[in-house]
Amino acid sequence: MLHKGYVAGGFFSLLFILSSCGNKQQQASQAPPPAVPVTLTEVSAAKTSYYDEYPGMLVPLNQTEIRAQVTGYVTGIYFKDGDKVKKGQRLYSIDAQSYDANYQNAIANMQVQETNLLKAQKDADRYNELDKQDAIAKQQVDYANAALEAAKKQVDAAKATVRAVQANVRFATITAPFSGTIGISQVRQGTSVVAGSTVLNTISTDEPMAVDFSVDQKDLYRFTTLQQQKRNPKDSLFTLAFGNTVYPYTGSIAFIDRAVDAQTGTIKTRLNFPNPKGALKAGMNAMVRVHTDAGNTAISIPYKSVVEQLGEFYVYVAIDSNKVSQRKIKLGKQIDSMVIVREGLNAGEKIVVQGVQNLREGSVINPAPNK
Repeated sequence: MLHKGYVAGGFFSLLFILSSCGNKQQQASQAPPPAVPVTLTEVSAAKTSYYDEYPGMLVPLNQTEIRAQVTGYVTGIYFKDGDKVKKGQRLYSIDAQSYDANYQNAIANMQVQETNLLKAQKDADRYNELDKQDAIAKQQVDYANAALEAAKKQVDAAKATVRAVQANVRFATITAPFSGTIGISQVRQGTSVVAGSTVLNTISTDEPMAVDFSVDQKDLYRFTTLQQQKRNPKDSLFTLAFGNTVYPYTGSIAFIDRAVDAQTGTIKTRLNFPNPKGALKAGMNAMVRVHTDAGNTAISIPYKSVVEQLGEFYVYVAIDSNKVSQRKIKLGKQIDSMVIVREGLNAGEKIVVQGVQNLREGSVINPAPNK
């Protein structure tokens, strides 16, 4: 019997020990998570100056293709590729022998018609004088007057033919339509060209040079205001950057397009830039920099404090001495290691700048001083 008593006592002791361990484990599982060590910083507003950047393309204010207006062979090229040319300067000549022959033939025909008109005029004058004396039949007078009118029409037609052929002779010599830079010739001497089809070259202006870029419609009011403001020509509001190189001359708004593109929600804007040294070339890509002075209301925070989730941005804000709350914010321009906050934060609030990867909504924190 004593042996059985010891066994029963041992059994109850084991149950007590197991029950105690279970309670300790349950109490441990219900304990709050440990505080997350973080570093806080206080949000402040300060005067901030930066550049908004937009990809742009350089375009000439005026550019046109030079095409042959008559058919024939190129007989002369009177410039070097890439030359600066003046308006009216001769560029190409096309074999005009057939056009010269046609012109001379048209001149001869016009002279014949003018002689016929002179004869018809004299006949009509003489018959009309005889008609006054009632010395000629009315029918002959009518015939003479009709012949005179026909002769006048023949002269007009001959003159029109002369003008048409003369235009072909003139078009055989191609001149610059405006002053600018001419490109690489697409034809060489002796090349056969077709009127209205063959492109000989391209000429474009290069002083000033324009830059086209697209502006989001939400910024349209800002750019319209900038366009209306009178600014000093040396104002650095608009500049161009090619990589790390900033173009030394500043630009101004030439125009803003008439309507927003419904598909992209943007509107084309054009700037004009001086190009005295010809460094800007049509077709170049550049970064348009628009200087922004945010005054005393811009809030900037360390970019490392921002958490991105599904394209939206958040920070952890300290809501009391030992807890944080996740808050959605809208970001502006990033400047080095800082980023401007457009919406969502107020000056004086404290946010987590280190340790954000270990936080969630309502996490308990153990703040350390921000060094």
